[in-house]
Amino acid sequence: MPGLYVLVVLQSAVFCYTNRSCSRTIHGLERRFGTSIARRKLFPTRPTGFPAQSRAVPMAHFVRRKLARLAHPLFPSIEGLSMVKTVLKRILATAALLQVLAPHAAQAQAAKDTLVVGMSQYPSSLHPGIEPTVAKTFAMRFGYRPISTYNDDGKMECFLCTEVPTVANGRAKVVDLGGGKKGLTVRYTLHPQAKWADGTPITSNDVAFSWSLGVKPESGFARPDVFQRITKVETIDSKNFVLHMNRAEYDFAELFAFALIPAHLEEPVVKALASPVDYNKNTLYNRTPTAAGLWNGPYKLAQIQSGAFLVFEPNPHWWGKKPYFKRVTIKTIDNTATLEANLRSGDIDFISGVLGLSIDQALAMSKEPALQQKFNFEFPMLLVYEQIHMNRNHPALADKRVRQALLQGIDRETLVKQLVDGKFPVAHTWVNPQEPGYDPNVMKYPFDANKAKGLLDQAGYKPGADGIRVNAAGQRLSMEYMTTAGNKLRELIQQVLQNQWKKIGVEVVIKNTPARTFFGETLKKQQFTGLAQLAWSSNPESPPGDTLSTSGIPTAANNYAGVNYTHFSNPAMDKLIDDIKRELDPAKRKPLWVEMQKIYTEELPVIPLFFRTDVYVVPKWLTGVLRPGQKPSAYFDQEAWGVR
Repeated sequence: MPGLYVLVVLQSAVFCYTNRSCSRTIHGLERRFGTSIARRKLFPTRPTGFPAQSRAVPMAHFVRRKLARLAHPLFPSIEGLSMVKTVLKRILATAALLQVLAPHAAQAQAAKDTLVVGMSQYPSSLHPGIEPTVAKTFAMRFGYRPISTYNDDGKMECFLCTEVPTVANGRAKVVDLGGGKKGLTVRYTLHPQAKWADGTPITSNDVAFSWSLGVKPESGFARPDVFQRITKVETIDSKNFVLHMNRAEYDFAELFAFALIPAHLEEPVVKALASPVDYNKNTLYNRTPTAAGLWNGPYKLAQIQSGAFLVFEPNPHWWGKKPYFKRVTIKTIDNTATLEANLRSGDIDFISGVLGLSIDQALAMSKEPALQQKFNFEFPMLLVYEQIHMNRNHPALADKRVRQALLQGIDRETLVKQLVDGKFPVAHTWVNPQEPGYDPNVMKYPFDANKAKGLLDQAGYKPGADGIRVNAAGQRLSMEYMTTAGNKLRELIQQVLQNQWKKIGVEVVIKNTPARTFFGETLKKQQFTGLAQLAWSSNPESPPGDTLSTSGIPTAANNYAGVNYTHFSNPAMDKLIDDIKRELDPAKRKPLWVEMQKIYTEELPVIPLFFRTDVYVVPKWLTGVLRPGQKPSAYFDQEAWGVR
């Protein structure tokens, strides 16, 4: 640690000596090691007239002058930032400086009780049941836990209950509903110490209230089907309840999308509504999200600046392991290059492996010897697949031959090899090769520009004078291509695909938008006119009920709930999704998965690109994120994070 402190302090010295715009570096030093060390210990004398409230330019100017005096006698030949690496090596060899600064390093380590986490997207909503995004799920997990769902290792776990219901333990029972239909009763016991962060116990009444709200499509919950399969919530007492389900489905204990809402806070809001449609505008999760009673995890939301950051502090009523950090800040920086710069400078301690650096950035960083000493690098493959949604209202995209040509006309194998060293396996459907339902014999679309051109010919699009195809009416085969602005890897992919599609006669116009707008408005209201690139994460063996079923289409009637942004509607797919949920025998579900993938590859509702490998660049002093023999702590177990 002393050597690291010397490195950071004197890196700041060299930077300030050679660059007058050093306020960001000084502030990073202050946040990393504490104001007392950065100012009072290292620079005990305040210059005359230095204002107490001003921390930026005056302090940076002062530090620059002081550090210049420190550095110049040792290194009189410093010329510009190109000499930084050489200078730092000499500095680390200076035993006198190491001896002076070592005591301060020990103080800095002991004082590290805050954590700044960076990610590239800001949640469009903080309500646990509305507008589901990966960004929201990651951020909310510091302060919110579902009743039961799959943990980071893909195993079903109770988070607010005492035991996962199964048929074997008698908590789940198949019941006869008559007419040859089967249903389920599922009995839960809430943890006796489970409380909301304002001290109010979590009770069966919260479950019943949440169900009564989520079952109404107009309330805007993303997965009304999860609530609608429940016909009744029977409250036995304050901690015991039974879910009566109208279908016997194998994933009955998966309550990730069953958003548990605090009745003591939200019920008065609902009663005051003129219509359930107004709920999303009035929920406390959007109006006063820092209300303690909205949170039930190890931390609670304490401060928020919309679009910029979320600050979590320990929940005093958390019944589990006491969290280590006194404050966790989730800081959003849309541009991944800027995100990396903040990590390097120390303004951010750790970047989310879920929505953080692109893999090409992390691969480059992992090859730098200095960063190898500072960070641990890990690249686990998770159930996340990158895809391009297509708006079928576009005349060309309504023709599946055009959709097939777009896929056949891109070289995904070379794309992932060149951009990410081949770490992303190419996707042929939404089903990950790690999944039991994966079909290795599924139809594939290998890169073949000639076949792509032939499909476009069949669809009636012939090459025009400038090489871009036109139909019989003279309309150009042109479309917009959108994704989240500032995502370096996605923007690189856009440029590659734009060039490859041009070679087969398709014009693509890139038009990106900030992530918050992209997920909050553009997708759910289908404001993209052509192509939209995004990623979906899923749970193990999760049917695509929210992404590929007719019921998952967001409309004004359901208050734009659902995430079937392509508006794909196929009766055969709808039936298979329903059938696979009802089949309790895993062996009998396998052929249903095969049939669903067959429809997918024939119709191509989206263009599958690849399965993502998450990027974890974790400081060596941070514990609990990387777990040997397990998947990284992504959405759960933040209370186990600490300092080495």
